[in-house]
Amino acid sequence: MLRENKAEREQMEMVCIEEMVPKDHILRKIDSAIDFTHIYDLVGDMYCKNNGRPSIDPVVIFKMVLIQHLFGIPSLRKTAEEVRANIYYRWFLGYLLNEQTPHFSTLSYNFTHRYTPEVVESIFYWILSEIEKAGYLTPETVFIDGTHIKANANMKKAVKKAVPKAAKIYEEQLMKEVNEDREENGKKPFDDNDRNNGSKAAEEKTVLESTTDPECGVFHKGEHKKCFAYAAQTACDKNGYVMDVTVNPGNVHDSVAFDGLYNRLTRKHPEIKNVVMDAGYKVPYICKEVLDDKRIPVLPYKRPMGGKDFFRPYEYVYDEYYNCVICPENQVLNYSTTNREGYREFKSCPKICEKCPKIKNCTNSKNHQKTVTKHIWSEYLETAEDIRHTPKYSEMYDKRKETIERVFADAKEKYSMRYTNHRGLSRVTNWVRLKFAAMNLKKYAIFFQFRCIFRSVSSFLHITLFFYKNITPDSL
Repeated sequence: MLRENKAEREQMEMVCIEEMVPKDHILRKIDSAIDFTHIYDLVGDMYCKNNGRPSIDPVVIFKMVLIQHLFGIPSLRKTAEEVRANIYYRWFLGYLLNEQTPHFSTLSYNFTHRYTPEVVESIFYWILSEIEKAGYLTPETVFIDGTHIKANANMKKAVKKAVPKAAKIYEEQLMKEVNEDREENGKKPFDDNDRNNGSKAAEEKTVLESTTDPECGVFHKGEHKKCFAYAAQTACDKNGYVMDVTVNPGNVHDSVAFDGLYNRLTRKHPEIKNVVMDAGYKVPYICKEVLDDKRIPVLPYKRPMGGKDFFRPYEYVYDEYYNCVICPENQVLNYSTTNREGYREFKSCPKICEKCPKIKNCTNSKNHQKTVTKHIWSEYLETAEDIRHTPKYSEMYDKRKETIERVFADAKEKYSMRYTNHRGLSRVTNWVRLKFAAMNLKKYAIFFQFRCIFRSVSSFLHITLFFYKNITPDSL
């Protein structure tokens, strides 16, 4: 039977917002899991207590940004519209149906001019500390990886620019050990004064810089379309809680950005024992740094570089005693030099290689000379390779798909982290930190309510069992 619904748009009703919000709504779980009044301690110094116009409650401002990230709303303007129309959001913020909610410009102004990166960072760590106090954080094993976020910049609006090459963090330490290795082998140590033979061009590189957002970088990998992007280096524990994040331009390699995140992590959590990373981090310096800190680097197999028809690098055996390399045809490649990048160079005899039947599988050099390089820190890579074959750490690496990869998948699919509307490294960093803080808080709230229900049921069963044991036929 057809039924026509009457549009009672002018009907006056008396409602209670508390009764309109479902008991199992995620905002109810979050509201009961954490005390938001701690926000006043973090931002109280930024407000005048006895002068000026009354401000919007900072807890309300933070909750509105939390709503934006929890529900994947793309902008603060859209968030303000949703808050005005959604009764669940009004209940969470403490606004009645006839009250005016904050304007989006208020949110934008506060997070642009008032709430500094230090405040956003303190909010992130505060939520993480609440998770740790509840016993959900397990920092013994951390999973580290990087993901790219498309920047708010057009590839057509870019200029080529010569910029100085960034000095590597470990450059001084590497040069010291390179010079020691050269002296041991009878070579003259490098002099920093003639490092580039007076050539200024050697210190510079040409990059494509966006005129819209100069702080982002060009990202291009495999089948991905070339675009301006930011790279978020992220670490999480085995439960998927994000422990820290750093943001870099999209043209910075994961292995270069690793040190900034690793140092922050180890300062906050010195109890870290295992560091699980993907193949992009399998470089000599990272293995050395982690092993020297008495921690275990858990890394995967990395496919050797070079042509398919050529001998693999592991087929050239290094003889430590004689300081030479033996090729697959049992010929000796003698030590030649140690270059500035820390690689020992071993070169073959061209006269012998010229007559070798396997030369096509060895080198395409015109003078028939094969050069094999071994890094002075290669023993750390070999140690990491031995760890990889251990069943315990092999299983640990397999957990990446359930932890850090799941974090990135959820962040992009559910929380709109594929693309950022913000510009500038500082603002994008704040945006990413708040997004991960919202993800941590949601996960924590769900587990917190589950634990409360479990405790209630456990207490009820315990009391029932107690009375059952103490009931006797005489008592009846």
